[in-house]
Amino acid sequence: MRDTGEGGGGGDHISKSEKDQTWIPKIIKKRVCTTFVEDSFSNGALCQCGGARDEHASVALGDYFSTAIVNHWDSAQHSSEYPTDAFGELKFAGASKRHSSYLRLSWDTPPSIVYTLMTAHWGLPSPNLVVSVVGGEGRTKVKTWVREVLRQGLVKASQSTGAWIMTAGLREGVGRCVGEAVRDHATAASSMSLNKVVALGIAPWGLVHNRQQLVNPQGSFPAKYYVQNTSRDSCCLDNNYQAFLLVDDGSEGRRGGETGFRAKLEDFISHQRTGIWGSGSIDIPVICMLVSGDTSLLERVDLSLKTSMPWLVLAGSGGLADFLSDVLENLSSAPAAVQSSGEADSEAGPSVDLKDRLAERFKKHFPTEAEPDKLVERALSIYQNRDLITIYHGEQEGPNDFDTVLLKALVGASKHRASVDDSPYSEELKLAVTWNRVDIAKSELFNGDIQWRYEDLEDSMTDALVNDKPQFVRLFTENGLNILDYLTYGRLESLYYSVADSTLLYQLLQRRLVERLGTAAHVTSSNLPESSSKVAAENIHSGPSTEISLFEVEGVLELLMGDVCQPFYYSALGLGQISHRRRALRRVGKLLRGDCMYREKRCLFPWASLFIWAVLQNRSEMAMFFWEMAGESVLSALSGCKMLRELSKLEVQTETELSMKELAQKFENLAHDVFSSCYRSNESRSFTLLIRKSPVWGGTTCLQMGMGADARLFFSHDGVQSLLSQIWWGDMKRNTEVWKLMLTFFCPVLCYTNLISYREQEDNQQEEQGKPNEDGPGRDSDSLYGTTIFSFSDIKHIDADVQVPLSPMTATIKGMPYSHRPPKRPFIVSRWRQFWFAPVTSFLGNVLMYFLFLLLFAYVLLVDFAPPPPAGPAITECVLYFWVFTIVCEEIRETFFLGTKTLRQRIRVYIQDVWNKCDLIAVTLFIIGLICRMFDWSYGFGRDVLCVDFMVFTIRLLHIFAIHKELGPKIIIVGKMVKDIFFFLFFLGVWQMAYGVANQALLYSYDPKLDRIFRRVFYRPYLHIFGQIPVEQMDVGKDWDMPCTDNVTLIKSGYEPCRTLHNNWLVVILLVVFLLVTNILLINLLIAMFSNTFSEVQANSDIYWKFQRYNLIVQYHCRPSLAPPFIILSHINLFIKRIIRKVPSIKIHQFVLQLTGKAANRLMTWETIQKEDFLTAQYTIQKSSDSERLKRMSVKVDGVIKHLTESRDFDHRLRALETEMEYCSNALTWIVDTLAQGSTFKPPRPPPTLRDAFPSSSNAS
Repeated sequence: MRDTGEGGGGGDHISKSEKDQTWIPKIIKKRVCTTFVEDSFSNGALCQCGGARDEHASVALGDYFSTAIVNHWDSAQHSSEYPTDAFGELKFAGASKRHSSYLRLSWDTPPSIVYTLMTAHWGLPSPNLVVSVVGGEGRTKVKTWVREVLRQGLVKASQSTGAWIMTAGLREGVGRCVGEAVRDHATAASSMSLNKVVALGIAPWGLVHNRQQLVNPQGSFPAKYYVQNTSRDSCCLDNNYQAFLLVDDGSEGRRGGETGFRAKLEDFISHQRTGIWGSGSIDIPVICMLVSGDTSLLERVDLSLKTSMPWLVLAGSGGLADFLSDVLENLSSAPAAVQSSGEADSEAGPSVDLKDRLAERFKKHFPTEAEPDKLVERALSIYQNRDLITIYHGEQEGPNDFDTVLLKALVGASKHRASVDDSPYSEELKLAVTWNRVDIAKSELFNGDIQWRYEDLEDSMTDALVNDKPQFVRLFTENGLNILDYLTYGRLESLYYSVADSTLLYQLLQRRLVERLGTAAHVTSSNLPESSSKVAAENIHSGPSTEISLFEVEGVLELLMGDVCQPFYYSALGLGQISHRRRALRRVGKLLRGDCMYREKRCLFPWASLFIWAVLQNRSEMAMFFWEMAGESVLSALSGCKMLRELSKLEVQTETELSMKELAQKFENLAHDVFSSCYRSNESRSFTLLIRKSPVWGGTTCLQMGMGADARLFFSHDGVQSLLSQIWWGDMKRNTEVWKLMLTFFCPVLCYTNLISYREQEDNQQEEQGKPNEDGPGRDSDSLYGTTIFSFSDIKHIDADVQVPLSPMTATIKGMPYSHRPPKRPFIVSRWRQFWFAPVTSFLGNVLMYFLFLLLFAYVLLVDFAPPPPAGPAITECVLYFWVFTIVCEEIRETFFLGTKTLRQRIRVYIQDVWNKCDLIAVTLFIIGLICRMFDWSYGFGRDVLCVDFMVFTIRLLHIFAIHKELGPKIIIVGKMVKDIFFFLFFLGVWQMAYGVANQALLYSYDPKLDRIFRRVFYRPYLHIFGQIPVEQMDVGKDWDMPCTDNVTLIKSGYEPCRTLHNNWLVVILLVVFLLVTNILLINLLIAMFSNTFSEVQANSDIYWKFQRYNLIVQYHCRPSLAPPFIILSHINLFIKRIIRKVPSIKIHQFVLQLTGKAANRLMTWETIQKEDFLTAQYTIQKSSDSERLKRMSVKVDGVIKHLTESRDFDHRLRALETEMEYCSNALTWIVDTLAQGSTFKPPRPPPTLRDAFPSSSNAS
C-alpha cells in the first residue's frame, strides 16, 4: 500500500554512513495495515487505521447480519511487519547544512537496538540526563511563560548537563518551542565550553507530513525533505532536531502510536550507565515533563509511574498538568482524618471520600469527558505514586533555577527507590557529578550540614576523574576524601584503562601492550571490547593479564622521559634493579598471570601519579589541580613540560598539538615563577632545590629535567644562573678578572698570593656564626640548607671522610653535629687544589692547549709533513698523534665512564650532542688520514684528509666560545642561519641548474667532455652571482682568443668547441634574467631570512645563551683539571682511584644531592609554602581583575533580583490576604446587620465597635 516515492539517497558513490547502516532493513521493520476494519464515520470508505479500503489486502469477515465481527482496529493483530524502507540522513530544504538522522521502525522494536544505533552509528553522545517532554501537542497555543521555561529553563539546564530532550519532533506546539530553543542556545553558546544538547523527535510515522519523501528501501543519504507553510504549526518534521524515530503502528493520521515505544525507550535508557564507556557511578537519569496534555495521557503517566519513572508537572500550563497539580497539592494538604482513613484503607482500596473528591475535581477540569470513571481510577493510581511527581510553578518561580528543580525532582524519586543502607544524599551527589554542576553541590550538599563518609565519595570521585571534572575532584578532596586510601595501584591501572580510544595515550599504551603480549592477535581479541566491557571502578582488581598494567604505563613514560630519570613503578611491580628490557618483560608476564597482589597496595606518590595521568591525557585544569596538590612543585612542573613537549612531537592532530605546547609552556612558566618565589625567600635553599635528587621523579633533579624539557625560560632565571656561576668559579670569587687567571695559569706561584680572591674566609665566618644555634629550634636557615656542594673546599672534607658511614655533609644537613672532622690539608696543597680544580681553570687550560694543538696541527701540515715511513713521520707529527690519542681517551671517558646510566643510555646521550658528532667526525677523519699517509700509494690522499680534518678541528673551536656572553648568542644565530642557507640553496640550485643547462646547450651545440660541462653548468653560473662574468665567452660580439674547432673528431679528443652564433641573443637574455633573479630576488630573500632569524634569536639571545651555558659548565665540571696532552696523567690517576682503590666520585654532588629524613621534609615543606604564597598572590591578582569584578557584580545583581522577586511574591500574597480579610469583614458586617434587624432573639450586649488600629496623633496627644 506504500509506494517508494522519490529516494533522497542515491549518489553514485557509497558513503561511509551508508555502508554502516546497510544492516538496518534486516533487523528493523515497519508496519503496514493488512486487514480492513471499517470506520463507521466514513461510510465504509476508510479503515480505522486511516487508510483507504483499496490499500488493504483483506477485509475483516462479517456474519450473516452483515456486521463485522471485529469492530476495533488493533495494530498487533491487523498489521504486518516488513523491512523498513525509510532510514538514513535527512536534509531539510532551505535549512542549515547539518543533516539529521531518521529511522522508520515498528512500535515493538527492542529499544536496545535503537539506543545502540543512535549512540554507536549516528554518533549521538551518551546522555547525562534525558528529559521527555510529554503533552502540548497539536495546534494548541503554548503560553508565553511556558515558552520561557522551555527556552531559559529546560534547554539551558540540559545544555549544562549534556542531556537528550525527547519530544514529538514536529513543528507544532511544545515540539516547535523546544526546537527553536535548542537552535538559539546552540547558536549563542560555544560548543567547546558547553555540552551539546541532543533534541530527539519520536513521532508517529503516519502523522508526519510529506513522509513519502523519506522512503527509500536502500536508505537515503541524504533524503531531501520539503516543508510547506513553515510559519504555521503543522505535522512536518522540525529541522532543529538531531535525530528522528518515526514509530509505525500501521495507522495514518492518528496520534498516540508512539507512546508505548517511547515509554519502553525511556525505561531502557534509565538502566544504562552514564560517563565514558558507561563508567559513571549512576544510571542515566530520565525524567518526564508534563506540559498541558489531555486525558489520554493519564494512562501514559500511570504506567510510567509504576516503573518508578519520575515526573515533573508544569502547573499552570493547562489541561492535565493543571488537574494533577490541583489534585496533588490540594488533596495532599487535606485534613488528617481524610489522609488517615485513606492510608488505613489503602490495602482494600482508596477511600470513598478521596475518590469522590477526585471525581469532583476531574469534572471541574474536564466537564465534557464522556467516560470519567476509568480516568478517575487512573488518577487515583497516580495519586498513590505522588512521591515520584514534582509540581513546578513556572509562572511564579521563573526559569532560572530550573536545573535545581530537575535535580531535586530526580533526587526525590531516587530516594523513593533507594535502599536503607544508602546515604540519603548520595544520589543527589551522583546526579550533580553526572551533570557537572559543582555550584549545586557546594550550595546544597557541601555547605557544612552533611557529614560525608569516605564510602559515599569513592564512586563519585572515580566518576569525576574518568569524565574530567576537576572541580568535583577538588571539592571531594577538600571535604574528607583521603587520596592515600583512594588511590591504589589497581585503581590507577583502571584509570589508565578508561582512556578514550581516540587519544594518543591510548595508542602508546596499546603499543606497549602488544610488546608485552608478544603478538598482536591477542590484543585484537582482548583489547577492543564492547563499551559495556570497560572496567568500572569496583572491578579494578579482576582484569586479565591482557589489560593495561603499570608496566605499559612505565613504558610510555620511558618513551617520553628518555634517560632523564629512572623507570617509574618498577618497585611496585617488584622489578627492583632489573635494567634489561627482556628480563623485565618476562618477570612482569609471570606477575600478571598470578594474583597481582601489588594492586591492593597504596600508591606511593598518589598526587604525582594522578598528575602524570592527567598530563598524558592533556587535561589542563585537572593537571593544574594535581600539580597544586603534589609536592616538589618546581620539578613537577618541569616534568609536565617535558612530557607534553614529547607528546606534541608524536601528536598528528594540529589542534591537539598546539594545546599540548601551550600547556607545556604554562608549566614552564609555573616552574619559573615558583622558583622565583623560592629564590627571593632564600638563595641557599633554592640552590639545594635545583640539585636535590627526587625520589618521586626517578632520581632526577630540576636542572636535569629542565635540560630534558628544553626549558630555556627556566634556565634563564637569575637563581639558576647564579648556581651555575658558583659552580663554574669554584672557591674563587665570581668577580675575578680573566687576566688574573691567565697570569696565574702561566705563573702558578701566583695562586698563593692575594692576586686571586677566594670565598673560603666568608664560608668560615658563616660556619662560625651558624654553630651556636645549629641544633636549636631557631637554627639559622643557611646552616641547615646552605651545605650544598658548590666548591672544592666542601668536597675535600667529604673526600677525606668518605669511609665514615655518616658523612659531614649528611650530618650537617640533618642537623646532627659530627664530632670527627678530618685534619685540614696544608695551605700549599689546599690552595693549589682550589685554583686548579675549579671548572673555569680547567676551561682556560683546555682553551689554551687547544690553540696550541691547532698551531701544532697547522705547522705539521704546512712545514713538517714528512714522507711515508721509513723517512717519516717527524717528531712534531708524532707529538700530534699522541695529542689526538689523549683527546680520544677523554672522549671515551666521557662516553663510557661518566654517570650512572646504562651503557646504551650513555651512548645515546653522547650521540645526541651536536659537538660530540663533530668530535666523532674529526677523530674518524684523523684516523683515516693517519692510516693513508703511512703508505706511498695513498700518501697524498691521507694528507688531503688531514687538511680537511684540520678544518673540522678548527670549527670545533666555536663550541669553546659558547661560554662567552657576547659570542655565545652569536654562535646560536650562526647555527640557525645555516639552516636557512639550506632552504636558500634549494631554490638557488633549481634556478642554477635551469639556467646552466640551457646556457651550455645554447652556446655549444656539441661538447662531450664531462669535466668541462660540469664547470660550465654549475661552477660558472655560481661565479656569475658574485660578478665574475666572462663576457667574451657569453657574447659572440666580443673577441675571444681561445682557439676552437667545429671538427667533431677533434672535439671528442678534447679540443675546445666553437660557440654557436645564431642564437646568441637568447644567451644574453637568459644571462640578464638569471642575474636579475639570483642577485636581486634570491639574495634579498636570503637577507630577509637572515634578518628574521637574527631578530628572533637576538630578542631571546640571553635566554638561549644561558640555556646553552649549562651543558658547557657540566662538561668542564666533570673534566679532569689537566688539558690534553697532559690529561693522560689525570686518566691514570682516575684509573687507580676508581678502578683499583674503588673510591667513589664526590664531585658529582655539585649537581646531584640526595637528601633524606628531616632535611628532605623541611626542604619540601619550605617549597610547598613558597608555592602556596605564589598561588595566593596569583589568586589575588586574578580576583582584582576587571573580569572577576564583573562576575562578582553579576552574582550580586542576580541575588538582588532574586530577593526582589521573592518580595514581589510576598507582596502578591499580602494583597490576596487583604482581599480575603476585606471579604470576611464585609461578610461579618452583613451578619451583624442581619441579626440586629431580626426580632427572633435579642443579644445580651450590643455588637462591638471598630477601633482604629493606629490611633491618630491628635488623639494620642
